[in-house]
Amino acid sequence: MLLNQQVKSYIEKSSWIRKMFEKGAELKARLGEDKVFDFSLGNPDLVPPKTILDAFLEIKQKASEPLGLGYMPNAGLPALREKLAHFFSQEQGVQVQAKHIVITSGAAGGLNTLFRAILEPGDEVIVWAPFFVEYGFYAENHQGKLKIVKTKEKDFSLDFDQLDEVITPKTRVVLINSPNNPCGQIYTLEELKTLASILERKTRTYGREIFLVSDEPYRFLTYEDTPMPSILPLYTYSVVVSSFSKSLGLAGERIGYVVVNPEMPQSQDMVSGLTLTNRILGFVNAPIIGQYLLLAGLGQMVDVQVYKKRRQMLGDILQEAGLNFLWPKGGFYFFPEAPNKKEDEFIHALLEENVLAVPGKGFGWPGNVRFAFCVPEKVILNSKQAIFRAVNKLKN
Repeated sequence: MLLNQQVKSYIEKSSWIRKMFEKGAELKARLGEDKVFDFSLGNPDLVPPKTILDAFLEIKQKASEPLGLGYMPNAGLPALREKLAHFFSQEQGVQVQAKHIVITSGAAGGLNTLFRAILEPGDEVIVWAPFFVEYGFYAENHQGKLKIVKTKEKDFSLDFDQLDEVITPKTRVVLINSPNNPCGQIYTLEELKTLASILERKTRTYGREIFLVSDEPYRFLTYEDTPMPSILPLYTYSVVVSSFSKSLGLAGERIGYVVVNPEMPQSQDMVSGLTLTNRILGFVNAPIIGQYLLLAGLGQMVDVQVYKKRRQMLGDILQEAGLNFLWPKGGFYFFPEAPNKKEDEFIHALLEENVLAVPGKGFGWPGNVRFAFCVPEKVILNSKQAIFRAVNKLKN
């Protein structure tokens, strides 16, 4: 037997996102790119800002120097941590210093680095559904256990009655994702204040810190001027994990970060632990080229108006098709209900029309499907009749 039982089980329940993406690649190879409408993968397709592109020329010069692309401190380039500290101090509403930041291999690397540092065997990580499916793998990587509570059916807002019931002495992390993948909801300041109050009370009750972790890779992709509150000013034991993969078009460079609340007792012990786990998990340090690019491009953005236009285009199609959905406030996904909640039948009907979306059960929310709108406009426009036909198959 080549693989251990855990990995074999992971393969069997592996991400529906990747399954649909691979199905799309198969269809495109067989039918041609223009015949397939692939909304499966949240792969940002916009070109990075000009400052990022210009930085490549400077990196070429660095690469020609001794150790230009060599090892660096495990926590990241000092100049980048300093610049990020200034950026976050303005953006997150707290005074952050470089010593509170660790640069990681993407947000996924950041979460694994954090969980390795704080989870004991059997510790619980609580998430609200719908959620990014790989959270469960990340927790289990470090002997944690994922516990799921549901958001409210009508608008995917946080349900605090359920949370009170599921927190136990083994709860170590409450993990939120805002803007949310897959539904695009942004949690309000009032919701986050309520959440912080509950965690303060539970931390006192159990005499053990419960960390509030916010996974924020879509933080800078918001619409309709929706406020994006920070957790750092609200709760002492808070940690932000994120990246600029989506907002700078750098997903493949795998540059993320962890920001530890400066007010957290023993915050430097936490940063020391993260620096160590960043190394011993095999990341060693985040990719040097990506760090140089972020150093040059921090504060810039891809053209969000492009995503905003695509959001409107796809939303209009889904609305005209008669699907029920929440307009996403951030990110680049729609998460409509399948007709009559028949998720599997809808995914199959879409596939018959060469349309690829991801089933909601892949996000702990069966009955819905996810469409990513970070695709060219022509894909969205040309998919209209195919989506209509798929919906009508389930209505007839």
